[in-house]
Amino acid sequence: MEAGGAGGVEVGEGVMRVLLVDDSPVDRRVAQLLLSSNSCAGSFHVIAVDSAKKAMEFLGLKDGGGKEQAIDMVLTDYCMPEMTGYDLLKAIKALTPLKPIPVIVMSSEDEPQRISRCLNAGAEDFIVKPLQSKDVQRLRNCSTAARPSSKGAAPCEAASVASKRNNKPLVLPASAAATSPSGRRANLAGVAMVLHSSSVELSQYLPLLLKLVVLVYAVLCFGELLHRWSSGGRCSLSLWCAA
Repeated sequence: MEAGGAGGVEVGEGVMRVLLVDDSPVDRRVAQLLLSSNSCAGSFHVIAVDSAKKAMEFLGLKDGGGKEQAIDMVLTDYCMPEMTGYDLLKAIKALTPLKPIPVIVMSSEDEPQRISRCLNAGAEDFIVKPLQSKDVQRLRNCSTAARPSSKGAAPCEAASVASKRNNKPLVLPASAAATSPSGRRANLAGVAMVLHSSSVELSQYLPLLLKLVVLVYAVLCFGELLHRWSSGGRCSLSLWCAA
């Protein structure tokens, strides 16, 4: 849903309230469809805005902004006009020190320097766009709704600290991704996409291949006719000369 007027975000227990910030309508729609799909089983309630300034207003962090809204996680694009996702990340971390909101940054460019910059500024994770089904579990791990009430650090926090030290983005282990149900679904989805793209490409070239086959057949037939005509002509000429 698109962010509208004032009013709290009322959701069911265990549902993660995600503030999606992206100036691209296509990328916003892709993320909304993924997080509201059947595979997510109603785990996410998405509020979408098209700028970092609107996100600040929605969170009540900007002068003249509305009432503060309860949000479990901010999912923001990195490159946006006027106020970037990196600026939004720093503002959220600076203005909500007592009750920090998890921020996950997305970008279509997988630049190590950009990733390290965001993680050092306090981002819980960095995801390369477009958002895919394999990233859903990473969102769950980083949400405040998924954090334990004990004093121990959440899995996302511990992994994020390790990522900052190594200047590497947070990623799920390959073995875990392969053995988990979500990992298997992602692998199957990937195979299906490859097969679908291959069939699409083949269907595009099929008419051309058929035309090529017909052309080769026509050339062969024409050559056979020439051969028979030339053989018959020589035979007729030899009989005329003998007579």
